Amino acid sequence: MQNRRHFLFSAAAAGAVAASISPKDAFAAATASPGSDPATAARVNALYDDFVARQLRRSPEAATSLGIDKGDMAWTKSLLSDVSLTAQRENGATGIEQLKALRAIDRSKLAGLDAASYDTVEFVLANGQAFTEKFEYNGAYGGAPYVISQLTGAYQQAPDFLDSQHTIETRADADAYLSRVEDFGRMLDQEVEVARHDAALGVIPADFTIDKALIQFNAMLGVAPDASPLVTSVARRAKEKGITGDYAGVAARLYAEKVRPALARQAALLEGWRPKAVHDAGVWRLPKGDEYYLTALENYTTSKITPDEVHQTGLDMVASLSAQADKLMRKVGYTSGTVGERFRQMYSDPKQHYPNTDEGKVQLIADLNDKVKAITPLLPKYFGQLPKAPLEIRRVPKAIEAGAPGGYYNSPSLDGSRPGIYWINLRDSAEQPKFTLSTLTYHEAIPGHHLQLSLNNEAGDLPLIRKMIGFSGYSEGWALYAEQLAVEMGMYEHDPVGQIGMLHDAIFRGVRLVVDSGMHHKKWSREKAVKFYVDAIGDQEASAITEIERYVVWPGQACSYMVGKIEFLRLRDKAKKALGRKFDIRKFHDVCLLSGGVPLTVLERVVDGYIAGAK
Repeated sequence: MQNRRHFLFSAAAAGAVAASISPKDAFAAATASPGSDPATAARVNALYDDFVARQLRRSPEAATSLGIDKGDMAWTKSLLSDVSLTAQRENGATGIEQLKALRAIDRSKLAGLDAASYDTVEFVLANGQAFTEKFEYNGAYGGAPYVISQLTGAYQQAPDFLDSQHTIETRADADAYLSRVEDFGRMLDQEVEVARHDAALGVIPADFTIDKALIQFNAMLGVAPDASPLVTSVARRAKEKGITGDYAGVAARLYAEKVRPALARQAALLEGWRPKAVHDAGVWRLPKGDEYYLTALENYTTSKITPDEVHQTGLDMVASLSAQADKLMRKVGYTSGTVGERFRQMYSDPKQHYPNTDEGKVQLIADLNDKVKAITPLLPKYFGQLPKAPLEIRRVPKAIEAGAPGGYYNSPSLDGSRPGIYWINLRDSAEQPKFTLSTLTYHEAIPGHHLQLSLNNEAGDLPLIRKMIGFSGYSEGWALYAEQLAVEMGMYEHDPVGQIGMLHDAIFRGVRLVVDSGMHHKKWSREKAVKFYVDAIGDQEASAITEIERYVVWPGQACSYMVGKIEFLRLRDKAKKALGRKFDIRKFHDVCLLSGGVPLTVLERVVDGYIAGAK
């Protein structure tokens, strides 16, 4: 899973990008499209620059995420976003204004990558306009209806952001960190303002969602200020860099005075909601809930697929993939019970688990690194362009592991100062059986998210605005396609149990289609969704509950994986049939990846250009 990225960019920082790959050159070599009208291209790029500058003022954390919060952008490093109700409304109005300005440009005069960029930016702005105009609650969050939940909210995201993305090299960096700690309390209180507004409209998380969030709040509030990760992070890193000063003491005081009381206020808000919270899982119960789900589906899948189509596709995929798993299972000796029951048998095998100890978890991460080393030499046979950014595999911070997914990925910074990070959740090693770890690694690391997002960041002449627009249908679709590509690359030739693990995860994505649409469209209960999940793939109920509760607060997002994978496979088959012997999988992959993240509808136009050029 790619950690959620925002519409964040900065034209003024373009010089900081460590760029080497030229998408325009790649497109010129691979497609037959004519060039854009120079004046129109210049006009639209100037407009992107304006969008970038305005967004950066609204979201100064963007510069830190990009690794460009230095030099002329250093002012951003001490600030956090304004997330007040007023700011959200202003952001929505700005997006509508920007969409109007973009549509005033003659799209017919753009071609190739310029046309793809136009269509991509237009999709984002139009989707934002839909949320802003249709829904009075939390429209700026675009697909996550609850401001505070076990997965949404500054309390859940800011500590990890400050620890893993706010770099500390100088005294100014450390001082900027302290400023952000102080500002964190303001951000938390602004979220309370928005959450109260939404609650007045009837938008309150489900009771079980509140319970999981309160577990995390209570864990944070149970830690003394001087032991808080927010405090220990700056103290440790300032000391490592030889920066003198009482950063531990100042950070602890700020945490005690500004942050902890605000955290307590958020927890109190949730506790006040708990007695009247309902148990219904789906967004159908919210104002315009059915329409919200449709809009969220389009936002995440970047397609026009309907909830009923999602549900049926999921049922079909679970059936067909389970049949494949059945054949492999029988070959390796798992013959009794349903496919889900046999997956459970594999889960129950002690040989499939690392010890649930610190030593066992260190060994698990070491083995993941070995898997990356094994596949890396094979990449040149399948890709013309390879990323330069290094990859690190880290444990999900203990403070957020209770509600965090099993694995996710953070992109490297644009300037190359921060690596790509594959996070693995090790709250309980039993939730990460060995037979599933290969495919998880191919998804999150190589040839999945790390390869795709690093190439995206390193693309030299891809407009910076494009580097900061993420599409779940594209990125998660690619990562799921990468899981199957690993099979084609021969990674399971001597590992049939690992290939069963790959099929397990593919069925899992089919299950997601069923349970997501089941809860949000067909009014399934959380319990019915958990049962379908466990019956289909045999996972532990605790793991299933974590996943199901994730889908509850991110309606539609879980559907993007399989919808995206199906589209990548369809487009590859389309190119193969059209080109025959001229089809080159390296060029196909390069064109798909060097176009940057795009809506799936735009991806088809990109592939059509490749087909025309190859002919």
